[in-house]
Amino acid sequence: MAFIADDVAEDPAICAAFLTIISVALIVVSLPFSLFFCIKVVQEYERAVIFRLGRLVTGGARGPGIFFIIPCIDTYSKVDLRTVSFDVPPQEILSRDSVTVAVDAVVYFRISNAIASVSNVEDYARSTRLLAATTLRNVLGTKNLSEILSERESISHMIQSTLDEATDSWGVKVERVEV
Repeated sequence: MAFIADDVAEDPAICAAFLTIISVALIVVSLPFSLFFCIKVVQEYERAVIFRLGRLVTGGARGPGIFFIIPCIDTYSKVDLRTVSFDVPPQEILSRDSVTVAVDAVVYFRISNAIASVSNVEDYARSTRLLAATTLRNVLGTKNLSEILSERESISHMIQSTLDEATDSWGVKVERVEV
């Protein structure tokens, strides 16, 4: 009689429950020492996104305060919710009237959805930086030099709205752009 793998009904929930029970039993056996590895603290300005066996734990992002993780089964990522600023390096832009201009910018952003910022994009900060540089080149490439010099505020708002719309699915809110 041949063993066929399709005949075995494997339920990932049963396996997850089994591993969780074993891990909790090990925590109880080594109780005073295991608390150093199980209890985590999240500051007021942070949230923790917890994954259990690669799946998002129900209940959303945790924090601020104390939360409990199961070592070897849970992984977590802390996300800073404070506003972050970064400089877009000077970009050599060819304007619509064929003038080369070096333009830089400052972008202010914050995390609006901690779960999306961890699960939808690998590195939200780097991705936002790259997107800001690309958006700056694209928007300013459609303007004349006189428009770039005289309409800086409207160009900043246009770049901000474009960036904010593109990063919304990443859980990132672009608050301000200064050209």
